[in-house]
Amino acid sequence: MTAELVRGQNHPLPRTRLEIRVSAGTPVVAGATLGDEKGTVRGAEWVAHPGSPTLPGLEVSRQAAADHRLAVDLEALPQDVHRVSVLLALPPGTAGPSRFAAVAAPFVAVTGLDGAEVVSYTITGLDAESAVVALELYLRNGAWKVRAIGQGYAGGLADMLVDQGLPQARELAESILDAVALGVSRSVAAPPPRPSDEARVRSGTPGTAGTDGGQPDTAPPQTAQRPLTGAGPVDYAHPRRQTSAPPPAPTAPPAAPGEPPRPVAGDATGWSMDERLYNQVWGMFEDLARTTAAYRSAVDFADSRLEQELDRVLADPRSRIGSTGDHARAEAAARREELVGRAQQAFDRDVAQLTDESEVVEPALPPAYASWDNPVWHGYRTPMEIPMALRVGDLRLPERPELRIPMLVRLPLERGLWIDSGRSDSEAAAFMDAEQVKGLAMEAAVTLAARLLAVYPAGEFAVHVIDPAGAAAGALAPLTGPGVLAAPPAAGAQGVAAVLSGLTERVDLLQMAARGGAGADALPPGMDTAEQLLIVNDFPHGFDDRAVNQLRYLADEGPSVGVHLLMVADREDASAYGPVLQPLWRSLLRLTPVPDDHLADPWVGHSWTYEPALVPPGSAILGTVLGQVAEARRAWPH
Repeated sequence: MTAELVRGQNHPLPRTRLEIRVSAGTPVVAGATLGDEKGTVRGAEWVAHPGSPTLPGLEVSRQAAADHRLAVDLEALPQDVHRVSVLLALPPGTAGPSRFAAVAAPFVAVTGLDGAEVVSYTITGLDAESAVVALELYLRNGAWKVRAIGQGYAGGLADMLVDQGLPQARELAESILDAVALGVSRSVAAPPPRPSDEARVRSGTPGTAGTDGGQPDTAPPQTAQRPLTGAGPVDYAHPRRQTSAPPPAPTAPPAAPGEPPRPVAGDATGWSMDERLYNQVWGMFEDLARTTAAYRSAVDFADSRLEQELDRVLADPRSRIGSTGDHARAEAAARREELVGRAQQAFDRDVAQLTDESEVVEPALPPAYASWDNPVWHGYRTPMEIPMALRVGDLRLPERPELRIPMLVRLPLERGLWIDSGRSDSEAAAFMDAEQVKGLAMEAAVTLAARLLAVYPAGEFAVHVIDPAGAAAGALAPLTGPGVLAAPPAAGAQGVAAVLSGLTERVDLLQMAARGGAGADALPPGMDTAEQLLIVNDFPHGFDDRAVNQLRYLADEGPSVGVHLLMVADREDASAYGPVLQPLWRSLLRLTPVPDDHLADPWVGHSWTYEPALVPPGSAILGTVLGQVAEARRAWPH
């Protein structure tokens, strides 16, 4: 049962891995500071904010937004930390309000990872303040508690940091607000009219995790930004782009008078069609994220205003009963419906345009980005170059579940992948037993490995499998049948040890060669220089302590030298190892074998539903593609 706190009240925390959810009705900056036993913040390195959103055990949003989700792992905090203070501030220099009295009372909730609320707190009584310490998590007698604070500061973020004893507080406040200004384009204010498709200019973005390359698991990576005003296109420089001009992007055919511009595949910037399509897909992702955030924010604002107006009606004894009160309540409800209706219209318009764009873009995607039912796979040929990215599934939001955006991760993989074979709380898994979920998880892993083999040139990617009990023999048949694996699946403790030792030694040798500036000719004769993928099934069965440590080493150090990990595991099965394996799970991008809304968007606070990229039932395309991969591997000179 949720405890509703008032200012100054505290409550014990029953768990250490938490989410702190903030709803403010207007874009606010969310951050957190770490304090020692005396509550002192020792330096800027103990402050999580949009310019530096990640600290050990703590992650905050990267920009101002109306809704935030802050991730906290109390066991992963530095040993000297005894307090975590959650800060909210109104960003100055924007069209938004400059004091909390002008907005609905911010709402803060502490929840478990399953979304169940532990405590909630509505921060009331604010007036001229533009920054507030919302609540704090603190360690007392070896147990963590949460306290509602609600301490506001009229002097804003700088005064708040000064009050916490932070050295150079005002300089840090300026740097935080600068970071917010750079990310203001991702705020959840209602979007202005979209420019025409001919005028849009999009970009690539720096490699960042796996969903991405460095971003948290809560969202797809490297979103391409689109223009945010009607003043014309914005030119964002691609970090890998050369200085000469790229070839022109395709243009859409002219629309009929009175019709919206027609979308065209590949209208983003880029040197190649693959790069343009990649940027276009993530531009679509960002557009859907922002328009949905604007819609949700508008509905929240309408609900909050309705509640305030009804409170005023009830506060006046003369209007509580009778026709006057009924009329006031009806007018308040009508205003709420008008606001929601306008928001719905804007949302429907934007989603309709995105749906049209998706219908044009999807058929034009290359194999690496395409779904398995795309006809492009029927004309598959072994590629000569590594693509920019790989499709690992689809993303959607509950407001429009029929609109799916491809989820692309950059290649080479910058972090390992984990397909969760445990029972999740998703609706799709509700009617499945544990064995069905495990079977689907292995099927998803095999399909993903097949896609990786298919999009790499022959001889540049190798797949190893550890299946200690041989339980996945049937699911692995698409890989073992054509002979595309580097070796037969390893079984038993001896097989596990041999594969892990070989890959660990490979990582050591490649790292030593890189540090010494040596080339490929310095490696041992006959060493395979291809990138390696290790699929691990049924972890931790067959793993002793040494094997577990080797696995963690591969997860941490392998991606930098082309050794990648694909885990198929139920975290509960490995619970006996306790916190020892927490860094392993955190280092991997969690995917699910069934649709599940576990991917959190750090910019606007959405929970995206992830859907795996599986082969349609009855399709023979996987066997056809892997047959060509096997043939190309046999023809490739070793």
